[in-house]
Amino acid sequence: MSEIDRYISVVPTENQIMIEKLGFYCFVHFGLNTFTGKEWGDGKTPPSVFAPTELNTDQWCEVVASAGAKAVILTAKHHDGFCLWQTDTTEYCVKNSPWMDGKGDVVAMLADSCRKYGLKMGVYLSPWDRNSPAYGTDGYDDLYCAQLTELLTRYGDMFTVWLDGACGSHLDGKPAQKYDFERYYALIRRLQPNCAISNCGPDVRWVGNEAGVTRKSEWNVVPAGLADTARVALESQKEEGPFVKPPGAEDEDLGSREVLSRYDKLIWYPAEADVSIRPGWFYHSYEDRKVKSADRLLSLWYSTVGGNCMLLLNLPPDKRGLIHEKDARSMKELGERLDSAFARKIDIVKRNYPEADTTVAPTYTPAAKADVYRLEVVFGARAAIDKAVIAEDIRYSQRIEKFSLYAVADGKETKVYSGTTVGHKAVPLFDPTECDGLVFEIEQCRDKPYIEEFSVYASDGRQPEKPKFTEIKKFFLRLHYKAFLLWEKLGRKFSVKKAK
Repeated sequence: MSEIDRYISVVPTENQIMIEKLGFYCFVHFGLNTFTGKEWGDGKTPPSVFAPTELNTDQWCEVVASAGAKAVILTAKHHDGFCLWQTDTTEYCVKNSPWMDGKGDVVAMLADSCRKYGLKMGVYLSPWDRNSPAYGTDGYDDLYCAQLTELLTRYGDMFTVWLDGACGSHLDGKPAQKYDFERYYALIRRLQPNCAISNCGPDVRWVGNEAGVTRKSEWNVVPAGLADTARVALESQKEEGPFVKPPGAEDEDLGSREVLSRYDKLIWYPAEADVSIRPGWFYHSYEDRKVKSADRLLSLWYSTVGGNCMLLLNLPPDKRGLIHEKDARSMKELGERLDSAFARKIDIVKRNYPEADTTVAPTYTPAAKADVYRLEVVFGARAAIDKAVIAEDIRYSQRIEKFSLYAVADGKETKVYSGTTVGHKAVPLFDPTECDGLVFEIEQCRDKPYIEEFSVYASDGRQPEKPKFTEIKKFFLRLHYKAFLLWEKLGRKFSVKKAK
């Protein structure tokens, strides 16, 4: 098998295809931290503090749907150990809060609302539990799996279970908990076989930062070591600070031919960018003036969903149990901007493509290999365009490495865009250009391309602000990450010496 054949032999599972097709979905961070003003609770706050006055999961889902997002992930249990459902595993849960006289169940309410609004639902269940007496013992994994079982058997289908490797047990004077990730994965697969396992899981990886900063070239085929659960458990969060992942998660190049050639084992491992609409992940009233604008959210959408990456946007409900009006307004405006941007799909009257291999229709692939593949579309009438949507059929892996777009007007071609990877979706955005057609030229490809979509859209006269200082921002994010790793390593050594 050639190296190229080895790369394109790596393909996604059905669960991975499902979550990549969703593209855009939302996090909901809600719990005791909402009422204490903290980001990380210590597990000592009494359940009586959880007292939302107007909790309305229909409102959450209405806000999510208004932006065009397709699913919701709830923090069913964060690091403090407080459970938002009627669990049989601990008393540290909503049944001992004053909300709904202890009869409420946020997970059940959200599951009903998701069904009502046509959204998929997922859950976040923190492995770190600062309240449980079992944490740090051999018995904790049993409790954690019991909680997973409740969540995955009581509330209907889940599209994802979102895991992290947070383990700050030394903060509470407890031994480090060794998470049995393989056991968690097996349980999830058995109870919800169509569910993707995200972040510290085998199906979806973290993009490498929590700012929504993406790569110029995002690859789905990457070295298998990025999913090394042992490294995840060892190197993940220990203190409040950057969300730490195994070394390499933040690297700019994860899937070029040069990188892949160094590794024997490769996997399909698509990226997800988790970012909050506010600076924090839980609601804080002092951040009401720092809600991301619709324009900023639109830029995030283009760089993530439009750059072969899933967008997981956090919406933290306030003390009432509602998504704040400012957050809701930004989300509604985002939906309106997206609707407007893609309102006018150009009518294509002719497609000048190389001869097709008809055995894989409706997916297009050329019948013969070539050094360059040129796909030209002719419009029904001249139009001012500013974007295209390109999608590879990822059932045949990810193949396109470099491409360009040329606007055609009066027989003259003008380059309007140069790109690299496509994957499940690329949305090239360029200055509005009057033209009669568009050429999609694939200049470098791993064998033949398999194209699921190539469509063109008229400009609505509005484009998002172009992110400034992106490369500088990436540099400081990596510097912050590496400095935190060094600080955390030195802290562990100091703690060991002090214990001795």
